Amino acid sequence: MQYPLIARELLGELRLVHAFINTGIIALFIYHARLGITVRRARLAGVAMPVAAIRRHRKAGPILAILGVLGFLAGFILALLDTGNILEYPAHLFTGMAIVLLLITTFFISRRIKGQDSAARTPHFIIGIMILCLYLIEVFLGLSVLF
Repeated sequence: MQYPLIARELLGELRLVHAFINTGIIALFIYHARLGITVRRARLAGVAMPVAAIRRHRKAGPILAILGVLGFLAGFILALLDTGNILEYPAHLFTGMAIVLLLITTFFISRRIKGQDSAARTPHFIIGIMILCLYLIEVFLGLSVLF
């Protein structure tokens, strides 16, 4: 097989599309984290719970998890189309894989959260912060792939 499997011009455009879409996904994750932190602060302070923030956080979580996994798969496919070697950008790949693993983990942990004093809340919070940190690292690694 001769790589790239698609025209270089199209491949370059698809890389940019991948970057812009995933930047949007990261922005949504930051907004999602803000909602979660708002709920957490209210719960820990013992004040009235922000019902709208709770509803948005619960509704958006599974959707964002799916979007995060799809963003990873899109990058994975782009690497295969470009060189046929998924290890062409190992740091970007393994950081993306870690994000996907943490997204799946936090999704299942969130299903165990029941009531105000659930023990699953703290791991959910910690993993969420880890996801955000890894996404920021992933942005810089992705920029090095583009340029």
